[in-house]
Amino acid sequence: MASWNQRHGSRMREEKMFMLVLLVWLLPVLEALKVSPLIEKVSDHKDFKKLLRTRTNVLVAYTKTATSGDSHLKLLSDVAQTVKGQGTIAWVNCGESEGRKLCKKVKVDPSSKHGGAELLHYKDGTFHTEYNRPATFKSMVAFLKDPSGPPLWEENTEAKDIVHVETEKDFRKLLKREERPVLMMFYAPWCGVCKRMQPVFQQAATETKGTYVLAGMNVHPAEFDGLKQEYNVKGYPTFCYFEKGKFLHHFENYGGTAKDIADWMKNPQAPQPKTPEVPWTETDSPVFHLTDDSFDSFLEEHPAAVIMFYAPWCGHCKKMKPEYDEAAEILNKAADSPGVLAAVDTTVHKAIGERFKISGFPTVKYFVKGEDKYTLPHLRNKDKIIEFMHNPQAPPPPEQSWEDKPSSVSHLGLEDFREALKKKKHALVMFYAPWCPHCKNSVPHFTTAAELFKEDRKIVYAAVDCTRGQNNELCKQEGVEGYPTFNHYNYGKFVEKYNGDRGEAGFINFMRSLRGRDQVKRKEEL
Repeated sequence: MASWNQRHGSRMREEKMFMLVLLVWLLPVLEALKVSPLIEKVSDHKDFKKLLRTRTNVLVAYTKTATSGDSHLKLLSDVAQTVKGQGTIAWVNCGESEGRKLCKKVKVDPSSKHGGAELLHYKDGTFHTEYNRPATFKSMVAFLKDPSGPPLWEENTEAKDIVHVETEKDFRKLLKREERPVLMMFYAPWCGVCKRMQPVFQQAATETKGTYVLAGMNVHPAEFDGLKQEYNVKGYPTFCYFEKGKFLHHFENYGGTAKDIADWMKNPQAPQPKTPEVPWTETDSPVFHLTDDSFDSFLEEHPAAVIMFYAPWCGHCKKMKPEYDEAAEILNKAADSPGVLAAVDTTVHKAIGERFKISGFPTVKYFVKGEDKYTLPHLRNKDKIIEFMHNPQAPPPPEQSWEDKPSSVSHLGLEDFREALKKKKHALVMFYAPWCPHCKNSVPHFTTAAELFKEDRKIVYAAVDCTRGQNNELCKQEGVEGYPTFNHYNYGKFVEKYNGDRGEAGFINFMRSLRGRDQVKRKEEL
């Protein structure tokens, strides 16, 4: 009996030892399955700084413990494989001793976050933004491929009734299986008209749900060139209507409402052929139309002339043409006219445009005896043109720009935007265009609010002119789609869009409420 017990005990010890060895061997294997070797584990502050110094596009997952970030790390392992060579993913475990020190130094506390994990993005060696887009493979890959780009359309909760198509295979499947009529919107993420149409398309999808299928597909990547050719996609957006998998018509009402789309779906008709626009030079226009060859001889014959330099596609030029024609009807045909009106299409007659450094349209100039005397940005209607010709005066000096006027508003650009905001607890930033009337109305109120808070070192009222230099890129990154746009930032992190009153009371009360909350929080901490 004793012998059996000894043998049995010995076998059990051997089995335990085997299981222990197996477990020791399996642990790293299991760990490797969970966390890809492409995810860089960092715990030392020097290593962390080196990582940011040597990589330009880094997403860091900070976790409360080794296991609290499991779901994120499994997902990030797949993402890391896909973005290899384009972006870097790192992991900091704030639960271990070294990692805890690092998290404290960089002021990150994942324990306060849902799920015990926080994702922060670093660009060109400095903090860029908190990752607050959906924790999905597609969204994370899109973010790391273009960290400053717009969110995916399917990330918008209001677009839940749109069928989002990702691949050509999915597109073909949809057409094959779907019995209901399909209206497909082929788009590009950066396209302004697409962005304006998306909310309308979403609403139409919700209103017609169950009867029709409204779908969207980003076909900008080169892999879809064949598909674009097949359905004559020459610009974005292009809407294609299908019945039982067969393409029938294009929908071209880009200014339509959700009701317009729904009504069209009930009775889909092919778009009417457009009447080609007749060039201005071929109309019965009283304006003298000049060329590179006739320009100088015309000025020799006419000692006083106003010349409009234009481009056929320019909206402001189209608006001005009828006024200019009416003024020319009077000035160019009167025997005692003080001068004549002429025009040059600088997209055709490029030498003249280059000679006078024409960079915007329309540009209106006054010539006396062949000499370029004045540029006249204020001449846009018939009465003002005629009045000027009878009494030619130098135009009023250009209005001083907001940036050149002394104020407590901090004017920022692409080069200093991030650095400036990182130092301020609260920043209210006005993104604007100098020509925008609503912006002009807001400027004095915004300036007054900035003056009131100028002594508070934790606050800044800042402004970005989206038309200057590379600021247009910055404004795109910050989600600016119209002027003015007001964004609130906390130490450089975007918090929310300000949609309050645009008078000084609105701007002042917004900041006062933020500072009030700060004081309450400080008292609670004490």
